[in-house]
Amino acid sequence: MNRINVRKYCHLLIFSLLMFFGFALTANAQQKVTLSGYLKDAGNGEDLIGGTVYFRELKTGGSSNVYGFYSVSVPPAKYTVEFRYIGYGVVVKEIDLTEDTKLDVELVEEGNQLEEVVVQGTAEDDNVTSTEISVNKLEIKTIKKMPALLGEVDLIRSIQLLPGVSTVGEGASGFNVRGGDVGQNLVLLDEAPVYNSSHLFGFFSVFNPDAVKDVKLVKGGIPAQYGGRLSSLLDVRMKEGNSKKLSVNGGIGAIFSRLAIEAPIVKDKSSFIVAGRRSYADVLAAPFLNDDLSGSAFNFYDLTLKANYDIDDKNRIYLSGYFGKDNIGFGEDVRFNWGNGTGTFRWNHLFNDRLFSNLSVFYSDYDYELGFGSEDDAFDWSSKILNYNIKPEFTYYINTNNTLTFGGQATYYDFKPGDAQGTSAGEVTDISLDNRFAIEGGLYVGNEQKLGKVAMSYGLRLSYYNYIGEGTAFEYGEASAPGKRKPVISETPVGSGESIADYLNLEPRMSIKYQLDAKSSIKASYNRMVQYVHLLSNTTATSPLDVWTPTTNNIAPEIADQVAVGYFRNFKDNTYEFSVEAYYKDYRDLVEYIDNADLLLNKYIEGDLISAIGRAYGAEFYLKKSKGKLNGWVSYTLARTERKAEGINNGEWYAARFDQRHNLTLVGFYDINKRWTVSANLAVASGTPATYPTNRYEYQGLVLPQNYGNSRNGARIPAYHRLDLSATLNGKTMKKGKERKNRDYWVFSIYNVYGRRNPYSVYVQPVSDMPTTTEAVRLSIIGTVLPSVSYNFQF
Repeated sequence: MNRINVRKYCHLLIFSLLMFFGFALTANAQQKVTLSGYLKDAGNGEDLIGGTVYFRELKTGGSSNVYGFYSVSVPPAKYTVEFRYIGYGVVVKEIDLTEDTKLDVELVEEGNQLEEVVVQGTAEDDNVTSTEISVNKLEIKTIKKMPALLGEVDLIRSIQLLPGVSTVGEGASGFNVRGGDVGQNLVLLDEAPVYNSSHLFGFFSVFNPDAVKDVKLVKGGIPAQYGGRLSSLLDVRMKEGNSKKLSVNGGIGAIFSRLAIEAPIVKDKSSFIVAGRRSYADVLAAPFLNDDLSGSAFNFYDLTLKANYDIDDKNRIYLSGYFGKDNIGFGEDVRFNWGNGTGTFRWNHLFNDRLFSNLSVFYSDYDYELGFGSEDDAFDWSSKILNYNIKPEFTYYINTNNTLTFGGQATYYDFKPGDAQGTSAGEVTDISLDNRFAIEGGLYVGNEQKLGKVAMSYGLRLSYYNYIGEGTAFEYGEASAPGKRKPVISETPVGSGESIADYLNLEPRMSIKYQLDAKSSIKASYNRMVQYVHLLSNTTATSPLDVWTPTTNNIAPEIADQVAVGYFRNFKDNTYEFSVEAYYKDYRDLVEYIDNADLLLNKYIEGDLISAIGRAYGAEFYLKKSKGKLNGWVSYTLARTERKAEGINNGEWYAARFDQRHNLTLVGFYDINKRWTVSANLAVASGTPATYPTNRYEYQGLVLPQNYGNSRNGARIPAYHRLDLSATLNGKTMKKGKERKNRDYWVFSIYNVYGRRNPYSVYVQPVSDMPTTTEAVRLSIIGTVLPSVSYNFQF
């Protein structure tokens, strides 16, 4: 790496910091007083994220952060202040602000709005007035009313119904956003990264809805405090736990059951939540299995927990964790499992009424194991990615027009690509690969600024990455032809902590909003993202066996530049919300693969990788109705995602494997009365690309396929479409003239109503007993109607 560039980038970041702090000092020179505190739910003490604090006389205000804290600095005077949060009653206070004042406010959930579905938890016109662009928020209330597979509420499946989000089909892990692959999404659970967000090969997500408080998907205009992925940020925040009283809720379904317990440790000061799930398909099937399949496993479980403690009015700590596992096995001869483990410690500290800080220390561990055979003839393989992180962050509330955020992050990676042993006739052969290590760091600064009708959010992130030993540094020569395997020309041992290759990148971010009138605005954004870890998968859809690998001296970091522009408008007192966004993304140094690349347990895997460029562009249309008995949304995405690499597809542009030209979703809810609610989802999408033989040869009674011209992804599988229906029956709220303390409800759902056999893939194979005759076979993971019922309770 060029050290002159290091100095240049550091000087630029320091200059930016001084510029931002210059704004702060100038603003502070004016006489101001500060109103600050926390917004909370009066029923359970949960912090309210994104609540608004509005000064009527000034026609301006602020909002609460992800910890419920707000701070607004204004000239001394008497004010009428409104505290708002969607679905909650408005609190209005007359306040004589002559000095800095701390005021915690509890908002009461409005019963008449509990039956309505809301997609956003902030101000009703936040989509128009905020600087955020390419952002979607889903409330758990909304997710729980949507039809779901086997009646089980699922976060990942819900966000796949939003514009710009797609999947390659049932049984595919994760989700794709605006032309990015699954490994290019930064998925966070209480700050800790989650490397595989799916249970049971993508049918369910790892997020227990009973423990989730807030869900936010950012597809563009990503703030400077986040980095490390190219496509999106999925920020999932867990509940703190009920600080008022004991609360128990859960459910019993066709595939798994769940239970969550939350309660105060010290009332209004400390609380906890523990939530667990366990599937039981294997338990129900066990009596019907023969002796060869006894001991088979097909289940998953997870445990989510969190606790918090208010030390005093300036310090609060949180401790949270997630532990989950999937187990699949057939008798004693096939063993397969994978799982995530995360842990987060956070410390909130108030230096003063304007300076809020959060220190996060967290780790993430994703591992999987695969085994075949018995003791004398067996194969066992395990792999993992483990990382440790520290992230200090500071927010300085300069005034009502400027909010400054700055901080840093450091990550230590430990990659274990394969710990494998093969056993034949009792003799063990070790074919394990060496661990790989890396350090990633970042410094960032950003500011949210209002200038009349114009509002901006801008910042810089300086990221640094170092690929280190202990290990071996490989050097590769030129391939014999484009698209062919590169030969190894040297292998150099490297000591522990010794640098092999390092990279430095500056990542600018900016979003801008122009308010056309009270009901509409135009927004635009630009951001550069850099990714230093890579998910290697050359299959149609990712699987738990895909390998995470670091940037090295042979694999450059992936870089994406995205520009987005959009028009946002609300109608009829914010009952209807409409938006249209267009985006363009430019990729470089993407990881692609030679034909027939060997990705598993390959010591020289870098020789099978190719650097590619890419482009993704499209338009997203979104119309939502959020009030009344009938509500929901319609989204349509027109998009294209392409790649280009020397030696692939004759050097021409080709469609990425998750490219979908058209994607239409309709989501509707109707409250028949206080007890019955019905809902429906309709999803329609273009088929994903595929590569098929163009010619065939017959040799000694066998068919040999050939892809003449080396084309890639030149065909498409049939289109995807599916309709789901659901009905929710809420239990009676009154019993013998008294209000029931307990709440319960039944969910009846039908997944894939008309039994569409949506293709997961289409492949060609010889016809049985006719080896010279071939046929196309459609593989459908779910090809039938799936009715289900579940019972849910809370007390």
